[in-house]
Amino acid sequence: MFASRLTRTTAARLRSAPSTSLPSHHLGKRALTSNPSNPSNPSNPNNSSTSTSTPKLKLAIIDDYLNTSASHFSHIPTSQLQITTFNDTIVPSNNADAARLVARLEPFDAVSSVRERTAFPGTLLAQLPNLKLLLATGTQWEQFDLQTARQRGIAVVSAPGLGRTDRPGPRRPNIKQGGAHPTTQHTWALILALARNVAIDDAALKAGGTCWQTGLATGLTGLTIGIVGLGRLGAAVARIAHLAWGMRVVCWSENLTQDKADQMARQVGLSPDEGPEAAAKVFRVVAKNELFASADVVSVHYVLSARSRGIIGRRELDAMKPSALLVNTSRGPLIDQAALVRVLEGGHIHACAMDVFDTEPLPRDSLWRRSGYWGQEGRSKVLVTPHMGYVDTGLMNTWYAETAENVERWLDGRELLHRVA
Repeated sequence: MFASRLTRTTAARLRSAPSTSLPSHHLGKRALTSNPSNPSNPSNPNNSSTSTSTPKLKLAIIDDYLNTSASHFSHIPTSQLQITTFNDTIVPSNNADAARLVARLEPFDAVSSVRERTAFPGTLLAQLPNLKLLLATGTQWEQFDLQTARQRGIAVVSAPGLGRTDRPGPRRPNIKQGGAHPTTQHTWALILALARNVAIDDAALKAGGTCWQTGLATGLTGLTIGIVGLGRLGAAVARIAHLAWGMRVVCWSENLTQDKADQMARQVGLSPDEGPEAAAKVFRVVAKNELFASADVVSVHYVLSARSRGIIGRRELDAMKPSALLVNTSRGPLIDQAALVRVLEGGHIHACAMDVFDTEPLPRDSLWRRSGYWGQEGRSKVLVTPHMGYVDTGLMNTWYAETAENVERWLDGRELLHRVA
């Protein structure tokens, strides 16, 4: 986790501001007062200064790991708004960390968040008496208590990923269409990385010695991919499997019917009855156990809820082929973690790739971070990425541009865009 945090003001004040200690409500080691567009090492935790002005309102930009928001807010005068950027996430996994999160957010009138990196249940909202505006990104609200927000008079707005409405420029495709969503690309990056030994070969070649090839690659042409959750993302991944590799597509979810699967095929531009085999459905609905037993690749695209937590457990994992690949770019808790560890440590499937985890960011002592462990001594290969499915330059900057537009409207007293509460 990142230790630094940034407090912004104009470049003129940066040049004139004296160095001082942080206000008592600040958590973390140090803060830097700077213009967000200033290129001079904005994340250095050893630099500190502050403005002498007293802004009317305070905005916290949280969970901005890469300081992507900086350029989008640099034009807002500090006489109107004090902006503090937190480059880490406080995971409220115990009472002490829950108290730290409240102490961090309590001073602010507005909070800008990123997806579900920080959840906003009613218990948290009730402890933020100053909060007037919650700016979210994306289109999923399972981790936000919108009813409590309404009751407390907290406006909640979204950044849908289409771009600012007040400036000319290219409009992004709607990410609600799965083919336009970066997670579709990331899913296939992980599938191909596993199938072609990309990560393990790269690591082996850079480790020194004379190692050249670590093993045979897996050809995907004609194999079977199992899609767990045939929504917009699952259908987009399945479409690529069908068109690019001629793969058979089997799919399952709790309420999925063949008619619904046929409709999803049409939505992604495929004929429902033109599967790779004669008279076969292009997206064929099967029972859950059949999917895990027959698929060479299993890709998870399910919505996380209390009902779907642990929906993939020991029974499903034990049914998989020894040669199978498992990829999860949806939500970590969909897979029973104890069952997954047992299967992978026993080498019962060939490889697993994960972009999502039960706790994010991954704790330092997580088994998934262990170097030189997976893929050794009979254990399955494991490839992990830090929830990068939606984190690409275009989408993240679009989200922050939309968020900045709503902040400007809020400061001007104008109607907010994309309001959900």
